[in-house]
Amino acid sequence: MSSKLMMKLLLVIAVVCGAAWLSFEKPAKLGLDLKGGVYVVLEAVPDEGVKLDTQAMDRLIEVLDRRINGLGVAESVVQKAGDNRVIIELPGISNTEDAIKMIGKTALLEFKIENPDGSLGPTLLTGGALKKADVSYDNLGRPQIQFEMNQEGAVKFAEITRNNIGKKLAITLDGAVQTAPMINSEIPSGSGVITGNYTVEEAKATATLLNAGALPVRAEIVETRTVGASLGDESIAQSKHAGVLAMILIGVFMLIFYRIPGIVADIALMIFGLITFAALKFIDATLTLPGIAGLILSAGMAVDANVIIFERIKEELRLGNSVLNSIATGFNKGFVAIFDSNLTTLIITTILFTFGTGPVKGFAVTLTIGTLASMFTAITITKIVLQAFVIIFNLKKPEYFGVKGREICK
Repeated sequence: MSSKLMMKLLLVIAVVCGAAWLSFEKPAKLGLDLKGGVYVVLEAVPDEGVKLDTQAMDRLIEVLDRRINGLGVAESVVQKAGDNRVIIELPGISNTEDAIKMIGKTALLEFKIENPDGSLGPTLLTGGALKKADVSYDNLGRPQIQFEMNQEGAVKFAEITRNNIGKKLAITLDGAVQTAPMINSEIPSGSGVITGNYTVEEAKATATLLNAGALPVRAEIVETRTVGASLGDESIAQSKHAGVLAMILIGVFMLIFYRIPGIVADIALMIFGLITFAALKFIDATLTLPGIAGLILSAGMAVDANVIIFERIKEELRLGNSVLNSIATGFNKGFVAIFDSNLTTLIITTILFTFGTGPVKGFAVTLTIGTLASMFTAITITKIVLQAFVIIFNLKKPEYFGVKGREICK
């Protein structure tokens, strides 16, 4: 074996080891359809006479995303659907009711002066001036919400407290008065507390809502769906069975029709699987049921590329060329057809990712990664491993490649 081929073979081994480590280094992130959780569809409802624009929808998605991050849902999906709807997927959520309530809340924080008759004056400051909100505890250990204004809000807050000493400052959340402390002196720091009969969970949820901000438009929940974890387990089991069966059938087919190259193709297929899963783990992708379908489809495409190449090799062997020359020529001739077919697939996946939503995007991502991995394994790894097999085991008979002696041109 030449030193050049040896270096290539060592590089393949290094790639396989790296891909195997990355594939098993941490568990895969599972989507809603595999892990179970909550599926919510929100519809933006603008005020009468107000036109709903793209900027308002982008802001709505941004606020919702921050709220969900506050829930600690690491694999959530928040995406626009159509002109006025937002789809939210929360995998692994157990307390579904509280999650849904938090998603749809307005969380409008307002500061108003309370009149002697108990009525409230105009809004002097809103939650938009907040820098952050946290849960703290009073002297008796009761939970409360401590807030801090941004620079502009602190100046305004200081002005409000300076001009209204001796009056009550009502702090309202979604129109309900949470607390109305007496202003005894100017508060220049721009910080304060919101007290009330909060439980720890309620205080944390309210602080999360305040940190996320108020929804820019009213959003109504038009659909909710809870996906059980048992359905996800069943889907994973069925997908595993389908994948194993597909691998066995492909392996047997390749072995019968292509002999030694078929064995190499089966090895390359396992390497393809490791590289694909490693790539998904590297980009921190969330695996969904359509994504698994994309992986299985790309595995079939990987074998299809090998079939094209092996048929070219058999053609060269029938012409009386040596095994190594036939391998080199077969890969060169097969490259164009493989590249063109995979390029059209990548164009389609790009369109699906650009214009699709949710599961369609997941399918596009996994199929794209699988297509690129199949090209790499078919064109590069299969060639190196096949050449190494021929040299190491001295496989120079055309019969080893599925070509009978009488088929060879004399």
